[in-house]
Amino acid sequence: MTQSAQQPLSSTLGIVTPQTARFSKPLKLESGDVLDSYELVYETYGELNAARSNGILLCHALTGDHHAAGLHSDDPKTAGWWDQIVGPGKPIDTNKFFVVSPNNLGGCSGSAGPTSINPQTGKVYGPDFPFVTVNDFVESQRRLADTLEISQWAAVIGGSLGGMQVLEWSITHPERLRHAIVIAAAAKLSAQNIAFNEVARQAIRTDPDYCDGRYFEQDKVPHRGLRVARMVGHITYLSDDKMASKFGRNLRDKTQLDYRFDTEFEVESYLRYQGDQFINRFDANTYLLMTKALDYFDPAAKTNDDLNQALAVAKAKFLVISFSSDWRFPVERSREIVRALQNNSLDVSYAEIESPHGHDSFLLDVPDYVRVLSAYIDRVASEAETISP
Repeated sequence: MTQSAQQPLSSTLGIVTPQTARFSKPLKLESGDVLDSYELVYETYGELNAARSNGILLCHALTGDHHAAGLHSDDPKTAGWWDQIVGPGKPIDTNKFFVVSPNNLGGCSGSAGPTSINPQTGKVYGPDFPFVTVNDFVESQRRLADTLEISQWAAVIGGSLGGMQVLEWSITHPERLRHAIVIAAAAKLSAQNIAFNEVARQAIRTDPDYCDGRYFEQDKVPHRGLRVARMVGHITYLSDDKMASKFGRNLRDKTQLDYRFDTEFEVESYLRYQGDQFINRFDANTYLLMTKALDYFDPAAKTNDDLNQALAVAKAKFLVISFSSDWRFPVERSREIVRALQNNSLDVSYAEIESPHGHDSFLLDVPDYVRVLSAYIDRVASEAETISP
């Protein structure tokens, strides 16, 4: 659920400029609230072919955004979170595909969200921005697809929260995607996962500078709470083995304990660094909304907790990928999805990848993972080429 992995400071795509789609038609949200108008920021890579059959939608994870590949237009030293996967000659080859990567509705990177201006008040939404769900993300993305005149995606791809969006696409708009690639995801969060999210939310909400969510009006930012929330989350994205090999019990710049509450261990320094970096790029109210969207996702809740029935409407071909050391979304959660797909006689491929990197594996250049993804996407490309204008 993180986008924290360090990416290379170069890209075959060069600098990519984001685009903005503005929607004036009201959007009724799953909560019952209505957005009278809203914006989605997105990036595109490659070109749409004459048949409009080579479109791929990328769905990002919890703290991600639209900048999936290429160099950031505002910071040319920053490559996208999937730059090793998306680009000319890469697994998602932009010489073959037209790739669309939107910032989720409710986000803080340009799409309508808590940091946006509420047109009814002329002030920042803050805590007044309505709750959004995975279903709402998908509905807004469906409208974006209509704007781009893409009636059917060659594939919808996502990891973690992005993988949940892929599942939702396959259920709510089954005719509009040919392939669904679900990576390091689950059909619903476990109680433990919801608990981690609640600890993070409480860290933010109990920060004195949170001001009931109206911190912008008070010229404050709940940095302390947001920092702790990120530190808690980041622990869950790495495996125990990876943390042990990377940090162990190594002390930072010292040879003996100080018996104080200063940073003493390397792992403490690492977590504080991750927290400090995060507070400079992410909004606290947005973090609260996004973690709630994770908690709420449960398509089987509408079918008496029967995932088989929930996925019975799906028509896409599926690739499901999990990682051996991912304890946040363990392999059993992916196997549940695969079993439900198989029970509906759907075309599904499944890969369980050995990786020491934990949940973050889906963002990294893990050789077996890249090979599996490349082979499957070659299949997607071959099918797209057979569709006539």
